[in-house]
Amino acid sequence: MSEVNISPEEIKRLALEFEGKHPKEVLRWATENLWPRVEISTAFGPEGIVIIDVAMHLERKMKVFTIDTGFLFPETLELMKRVEGLYGIRIESLHPELTVEQQAGKYGPELYKREPDKCCAMRKTAPLKQKLPHLDGWVTGMRRAQSETRKKIHVLEPYDDGNGRMIVKVNPLAAWTKEEVWWYVVSHDLPYNPLHDKNYPSIGCWPCTQPVLEGEDERAGRWRGFEKKECGIHTFMSGI
Repeated sequence: MSEVNISPEEIKRLALEFEGKHPKEVLRWATENLWPRVEISTAFGPEGIVIIDVAMHLERKMKVFTIDTGFLFPETLELMKRVEGLYGIRIESLHPELTVEQQAGKYGPELYKREPDKCCAMRKTAPLKQKLPHLDGWVTGMRRAQSETRKKIHVLEPYDDGNGRMIVKVNPLAAWTKEEVWWYVVSHDLPYNPLHDKNYPSIGCWPCTQPVLEGEDERAGRWRGFEKKECGIHTFMSGI
């Protein structure tokens, strides 16, 4: 198991230095300092599409992975195929230990309606915890403006991989607005999930994602009716 040869203090200093810089500079730094154990995670929101497009135009092409919970919208799976074809890449799909059917048999049907935290922990967080020990850098599409739970994120963050080892979490679009993201998508003629045109600004699993009403924040349609605001993949570990 390798160790990141960058101190938490240096990561925090670099985060301030990269504030306001184009994502291309942030991603280039990641490929130069964390290669080859740095990869992009995506759920195929517009932010992820932007990051993949920027990254695929760098000298070193980072690998991309997603978490296939078994509950992804058909539109999301189709978009993944389009992205693979567009860039000539293969996106790794992480899977839960149990299939949807096996989980229903063990915990009862529609666990997401009764215990959404447990469902997310098994279907999203657990696969990621298996992946991160193999990485030194984890690139995400998180933005501060997405929700209250994300407003304090940094472009670079020291992060515990869940096993007491520090990795670097890279959020190239931390300071971007929704408008900037969509300007990039449209101006570069990039593919996107058609559900976004039906008031789904944030798309996760189909049982727990609903359209957003006017005036609500971008993630208001996730787990509607619950206090839950995050699936857990960004909150099960604490920044150092």
